[in-house]
Amino acid sequence: MRIAIASDHAAYELKAVLAAWLRDLDHEVLDLGPATADRVDYPDFGYKLAEAIADGRAERGIALCGSGIGISIAINRHPAARCALVSDPYSAALSREHNDANVLAMGARLIGEDMAKACVTSFLVGDFAGGRHGPRVDKLSHPPQLETSR
Repeated sequence: MRIAIASDHAAYELKAVLAAWLRDLDHEVLDLGPATADRVDYPDFGYKLAEAIADGRAERGIALCGSGIGISIAINRHPAARCALVSDPYSAALSREHNDANVLAMGARLIGEDMAKACVTSFLVGDFAGGRHGPRVDKLSHPPQLETSR
């Protein structure tokens, strides 16, 4: 599988560990940075990852920052991306089964290496269930027009 991975400085070390582990599992890994642990802005790397999903350079993505929150928000601004912030394997599996998530986000300051690997494993092996979830997932990329009142 082609997997894009990106982080900010707070998650640089976890990104390196996960990228090496994924390569050992024979996945093709597109490391979108950063290349060092120097301070960077997580939206820049979240946007890069969302674009890699949108343009087909990667089938799935893994996004990391200190909490996972900021980078997941950045990624979810792109209509082609469905990023789920998780901290356990069950949530990672449900993100695929119910939400057809194509990007997994985690917080490096909140999750250890072993738990991160367990989450990634659940995410990568999970399949989208479709059925009643299909129309809901479609609305994520094509939201209905909402009336606004003044």
